[in-house]
Amino acid sequence: MRAGQAGMNSLSPTLTALLGNPLIWRGTKPAVVQQAVHRPTGFEELDAVLPMRGWPATGLVEILSAAPGLGELSLVLPMLAGLSAQQKPIVMVAPPYRPYAPTWHCAGIRLGQLYLAETHTDQGLWAMEKALRSGCCGAVLGWPAQADDRSLRRLQVAAEGGQTLGFIFRALGAARAPSPAPLRLSLEAKPQGSVLQILKCRGIHPPSGSILLRPTAH
Repeated sequence: MRAGQAGMNSLSPTLTALLGNPLIWRGTKPAVVQQAVHRPTGFEELDAVLPMRGWPATGLVEILSAAPGLGELSLVLPMLAGLSAQQKPIVMVAPPYRPYAPTWHCAGIRLGQLYLAETHTDQGLWAMEKALRSGCCGAVLGWPAQADDRSLRRLQVAAEGGQTLGFIFRALGAARAPSPAPLRLSLEAKPQGSVLQILKCRGIHPPSGSILLRPTAH
């Protein structure tokens, strides 16, 4: 038996399983570049400026708007439709309005994959963290009454740990405060349509201008 094999056999089962993961690079092996995973947003203009041409596969996305109901959900509906078609649950935590089923159905959402968690004001962040960390959801959407840097960091860690994409919807005034979310967007309703600005995006310098969103034609 070689020394390397003997060393592996002496390790705990958990560590042995971890080191056996093919995604872990060893110094004796050539590096393998992994193909980045992304989810198209459904908006060509937004995909064009995001570094992976779509939403990240995991992590926290923060969407800021002046008030609920200004089109922030329309920004994520195309991606959610794709997740529901893959039989992946979508969890909404403490939305300001009860989802209108016909609208979601018309957007391509399979209603059997849509779950609503109604919580007390002080439990929204806890419920969202648990859903993100579970690893069984396609996406988790939350509308917390309040969220500080520490609570947002917990959500980001939970999303990465559960390999889940989380969307948190907050007031536009939160843009003045720092956030650990890798992607932050602001959305405003204009007569010509929804105008979006990228405030923060891991991997790129956010474009200085605004983006007028038009759904991708199919």
